[in-house]
Amino acid sequence: MKTIKTILVLAVFALATAFTIGPDNGYRVGDAASDFALENVDGKMVSLADYPDAKGYIVVFTCNTCPYSVANEDRINALDKKYKSKGYPVIAINPNDPAAVSDESMEKMKVRASEKGFTFPYLLDVGQKVYPKYGATKTPHVYILKKSKGKNIVRYIGAIDDSSRNPDNVSEKFVENAVDALLTGKKVSKTYTRAIGCSIKTVN
Repeated sequence: MKTIKTILVLAVFALATAFTIGPDNGYRVGDAASDFALENVDGKMVSLADYPDAKGYIVVFTCNTCPYSVANEDRINALDKKYKSKGYPVIAINPNDPAAVSDESMEKMKVRASEKGFTFPYLLDVGQKVYPKYGATKTPHVYILKKSKGKNIVRYIGAIDDSSRNPDNVSEKFVENAVDALLTGKKVSKTYTRAIGCSIKTVN
C-alpha cells in the first residue's frame, strides 16, 4: 500500500513539474522587468524609458547568425510595423558575445539591420548583463512587457509563433494573440511557450 501511495505521489509531482509555467531563472510572468541602456546600430543608447508613450514593449532576444533568428527576421519586422503605432514597439537585443562569435559584432549587426531594413532598434548586450536578468536562453526569445503603474510587467514569455523556421506553417501566433489581448484589456490566454532556437553564445 505504501508503495502505491509513493508511486502516486511521484506521479503527481512529475506532472506538476512537467507543466510548470516559466523559466528556471530570470523573470516570470507577472514580474516587473528593470530598464536597460544599450547601444543601438545607429550608435545611440536606447532604453525603455525612451518610449514614454508606449503601452508596453515586445522585447526580442535575437542575433545575426542563428538560423532560427534569421528565419524570424521578417516576422519580427512585421510585428514592429503592426504594433509600434498601437503602443507596443519591438526592441531587439543581441545577447551573444562577439568574442565567442565574431559575426555577432556591432559592425556586423549594422550590416544585418541595413540589409533587412529593420524598423526597430537592434541593440547589443555588451557584457551580457541584460539577457540573464530576463532569463533568455535562446535566439529568438520573446518577452512582452506591459506598462502598469510605472512598472514594466512581464505578460508573455516564449516563441513568436508555433513554427520556428517556416512562416508558411504558422497556425498560432503567440505574440500577436498576447498583444491583441493586452490592447483590448483581456487576459493573455497563453502566457508561456517554449522558445525554440540557438543557445546564447558566451566565451565561458
